[in-house]
Amino acid sequence: MNTFIRPVLVIFTVLTLVTGVAYPLAVTGIGQSLFPAEAAGSLVQRGGENVGSALIGQNFVDPGHFWGRPSATGPQPNNAIASSGSNQGPLNPALVDAVKARVAALRAADPGNILPVPVELVTASASGLDPHISPAAAGFQVQRVAKARNLDAAALRVLVAENTQRPLLGLIGEPVVNVLRLNLALDAHSSHGEPH
Repeated sequence: MNTFIRPVLVIFTVLTLVTGVAYPLAVTGIGQSLFPAEAAGSLVQRGGENVGSALIGQNFVDPGHFWGRPSATGPQPNNAIASSGSNQGPLNPALVDAVKARVAALRAADPGNILPVPVELVTASASGLDPHISPAAAGFQVQRVAKARNLDAAALRVLVAENTQRPLLGLIGEPVVNVLRLNLALDAHSSHGEPH
């Protein structure tokens, strides 16, 4: 029996050092040298200060900003510590009521908008942290944002197009708009006194 203990302990120690120390250090070092922004959390900065991550949605609520997807996390929206969806099925009355209330809120915030409401503006993602919306969801909000900021809607449509991420290699995924980056570009656009 004692003849097996020593080889087992040696193998255990070697594997612990390789898989628990050497491998994580190597992967971390390679990630930080080849992809420093991604390894640091894809942080987004404004004026040298971190204002969020490109990977986690933020809860914009004022009419002068584009709004992201609703978040089902608690106790506040887009809480990365409590990442989760509502887990409500499409026939759940609570989900139906929540969607109806969100549609009504969008219509109340922009009464003249007769466009169909994009689904991602009234339903939460599975993680509750989705930082992206579709170009159609951003386009749905252009009139409201333009009115709130006294900006030209055509200029905002250009801003949305400039902040739309295209599919990888033109094939993988869908076009998306990162709401945080779009709102930062919007703030910069407004602060530079662009023609209204």
